Amino acid sequence: MTTSKFLEVDNIEVLYSQAILALRGVSLRVEEGYIVALLGANGAGKTTTLKAISNLLGSERGHLSRGSITWRGEITGTLDPADLVARGVVQVLEGRHIFHQLTVEENLLSGGFVRRPSHRELTNDLERIYNWFPRLKQRRGVRCGLTSGGEQQMVAIGRAMMTRPTLVLLDEPSMGLAPIIVEEIFHIIRDLNRNEGVSFLLAEQNAHLVLQFADHGYVLENGRVAASGTAAELAGRDDVAEFYLGTAAAGSAAAEPIQTPVA
Repeated sequence: MTTSKFLEVDNIEVLYSQAILALRGVSLRVEEGYIVALLGANGAGKTTTLKAISNLLGSERGHLSRGSITWRGEITGTLDPADLVARGVVQVLEGRHIFHQLTVEENLLSGGFVRRPSHRELTNDLERIYNWFPRLKQRRGVRCGLTSGGEQQMVAIGRAMMTRPTLVLLDEPSMGLAPIIVEEIFHIIRDLNRNEGVSFLLAEQNAHLVLQFADHGYVLENGRVAASGTAAELAGRDDVAEFYLGTAAAGSAAAEPIQTPVA
């Protein structure tokens, strides 16, 4: 793993509809070759952070009102989302956005067309996806709308991998899935990181699980970074464990949240 400049988010603020301040002074970084977890409750700002990085805020009347985001030293604010994909940054949206009427294989191929590869390159890339997701090869001719939630999540990740990304922004990969499927997906993510060198920024509510696979983490609370550190440090902090790893005692909702942001 290297520590060269990769992804840097510097003190960003995000406004929706010129009125709703969704992020306030959020700073984070992803080093090349790392898995970084973005933790927090629903509404904490995780999805907004990912969409700010991938320049998808405009579709929801949002925009970056302060701060900057740089990818390999280049400020990305004026880039089209497709330009970022071409540069190696791809987002897998929350909710398993797939083409339900297309087959598993057609969905995967749609990701590969972004690079305009040759037929041989496209075929080789498709086989790589099937090596990572063997169950998708078994289901390659099935319409995606008839597959399980776990298979749809694998299709969404596989389609992103067909773009040959360097960094994958993955939003709530465990949402609505059975624990055994979630575990399988996270093991695949770790294999892609270790064996293919793909970096990941994972937005997750399931902090206990994601910190087992991540190298570093950030906790968002009300649009701010409330804590950060290595995965081991966050898992070992009592305040993080209590409020984000599900160990708070019943009836403790009125207790004080994390008070001191960690730089």
